[in-house]
Amino acid sequence: MASVLRFRKLCYVESAVKCTSVGYESFEIDEKLDEKEEDVLSANNFALEINKKRKLPKRQPKEWRCLDSCCWIIGYLCTTWWLLLFCYHCLPVTLLRVPELPGPGVRLKREGLTALHPVVLVPGIVTGGLELWEGRPCADGLFRKRLWGGGSFTQIFKRPLCLLEHLSLHYETGLDPQGIRVRAVPGLVGADYFAPGYFVWAVLIENLAKIGYEGKNLHMAAYDWRLSFQNTEIRDHALTRLKSKIELMYISNGYKKVVAVPHSMGVIYFLHFLKWVETPPPMGGGGGPGWCAKHIKAVMNIGPAFLGVPKAVSNLFSAEGKDVSYIRAMAPGVFDSEILGLQTFERVMRMARTWDSIVSLLPKGGEVIWGNMDRSPEEGHVCDFSKKSHSKTSLTTNNVNNSDVKRGFLVKDLANYGRIISFGKPASVLHSSKLPTADSKEFSRTSTSENFNNFSCGEAWTEYDEMSRQSIQNVAADKAYTTTTLLDLLRFVAPKLMRRAEAHFSHGIAENLDDPKYNHYKYWSNPLETKLSDAPDMEIYCMYGVGIPTERSYVYKLSPNSRCKSIPYQIDNSVHGEDGSCLKGGVYFADGDESVPVLSAGFMCAKGWRGRTRFNPSGIATYIREYRHKPPTSLMEGRGIESGSHVDIMGNFALIEDIMRVAAGATGDEIGGDQIHSEIIKMSERINLGL
Repeated sequence: MASVLRFRKLCYVESAVKCTSVGYESFEIDEKLDEKEEDVLSANNFALEINKKRKLPKRQPKEWRCLDSCCWIIGYLCTTWWLLLFCYHCLPVTLLRVPELPGPGVRLKREGLTALHPVVLVPGIVTGGLELWEGRPCADGLFRKRLWGGGSFTQIFKRPLCLLEHLSLHYETGLDPQGIRVRAVPGLVGADYFAPGYFVWAVLIENLAKIGYEGKNLHMAAYDWRLSFQNTEIRDHALTRLKSKIELMYISNGYKKVVAVPHSMGVIYFLHFLKWVETPPPMGGGGGPGWCAKHIKAVMNIGPAFLGVPKAVSNLFSAEGKDVSYIRAMAPGVFDSEILGLQTFERVMRMARTWDSIVSLLPKGGEVIWGNMDRSPEEGHVCDFSKKSHSKTSLTTNNVNNSDVKRGFLVKDLANYGRIISFGKPASVLHSSKLPTADSKEFSRTSTSENFNNFSCGEAWTEYDEMSRQSIQNVAADKAYTTTTLLDLLRFVAPKLMRRAEAHFSHGIAENLDDPKYNHYKYWSNPLETKLSDAPDMEIYCMYGVGIPTERSYVYKLSPNSRCKSIPYQIDNSVHGEDGSCLKGGVYFADGDESVPVLSAGFMCAKGWRGRTRFNPSGIATYIREYRHKPPTSLMEGRGIESGSHVDIMGNFALIEDIMRVAAGATGDEIGGDQIHSEIIKMSERINLGL
């Protein structure tokens, strides 16, 4: 019985094994069939996909949207910011610290140089700090805080519209708006640094301190650079305070005359002061005819904008320059986006057009100085700055090195610099006989149904909103404008600004300086419409950088953005000249310090005031001190010690040494006389101005 059971159990196991094996074999067969079916299906699907791709059109490249530009900029800024943070926190301090080179102050102190004449520093436009004394509710917590300069630029990101409102002046008076008081930051700290790490006067102040200068013999003549020059006296008594300070320093320093060191727009501000201080009250300071001869030893003008700067033209006309135009080309539509609603340029223009000081920087002298439609003092030269030599020159008397200039300016084709604004490249190069004339009679405003609605497109507005579309197109119409017709153009597109500002500034050439009308303060900042003081022992220096492409004239176009409350004109950054040409990105460049062309910085010292002229009846000695730009060779050198750039030149060791030697008692002849690298002498000879 037991054997039977064992047999049955064995059979059961065997049958189970057989069943299992059969089932396994059937599963393998089914799996193989499934794999074959899948191969067939995948092949069919692949064929279908190929057919679909053949039938479907090629995918179009994605259009670059305004939002993409915005995201690109934000990503770039964030990446840069995080990289800087990483370097700051992770790299050793010794790698981040720029090696300090011994400045000229240390060497001159070893030579025995000591402080002798008191020094007054006069800052230019933009570089001086401004602080809040009274403001709107949006500026709560900012009392006595800097709204401009000295590292306050975080406020731009926190409350930009509030900042623009407080930096703007009254559109009718050019003074404070109701309920807002913004004032210049006093003292040396007002303009030593523009932003943390970005020096303006700091390097010069530090070197002067090495030979004994301090608060008693070194002063910063801070003023509100937004105002017209006479309004700084009317509102703040800035000119009176400067006169009192110079008189005090003169007496308290052993009756030593003062050395004045103005920079940029501060140069023509101080020129205004020199005329104001000797003019009888109430218009002037009442110092009398001999005040300057008694109190001023020398005026050492750094980057002088004596005859204006073309940059002021593009700023007032379209709120841009070469840098802004380049950014606009890199990220088109971001700043003018209707979706984002930034209206950046419109808001900046609205603010800037309340600053009368910008009008003081418009080119002076008209076509006589800046050229007409077919000629200019710079004619025959092309800015091939890539081949400019940076060899160092020696300080010798009348050091005029024209061979260096020829290496920097290569004659290739002509640039019509006299056409300061041209609409379209043909208008900038064709002979004037082939162009429509810009007649001032055409500049008339009409009230038609085409006028823009001033209240339909947001808060930001400019005076362009009051022009008809036909008038805007007529201004362009393939025309070109010289510095003479430019003033008519600005009176047309910005009548309120020009009406207000031209009560304080003039841009012509005086025919008869003895005419009583030139006793008015509107002429005092124009060296072509005023006489220098009767101070034959005083010295005047024109000190500026050369060898940097500097904006001279512009090629414009109608803005593609036709929405209302927009600026209808912009620099045509798509326009370029040939290789080696002065025309790049819609801007014609000439020699200069990146902001002020050589023509404006050097003409008065080269010809207008050289010797006894009707502008310089007492024969005050003038000296030209040019500093050829040499960029830093590495990032570790910071902004360089041989820079000729408009602001960076304040750290140029050669310039600082010249100032220190004159402040310590040297004369212009003793520091080497003229030092010329540009063609300023030839340019001056081409200008037919009666002296």
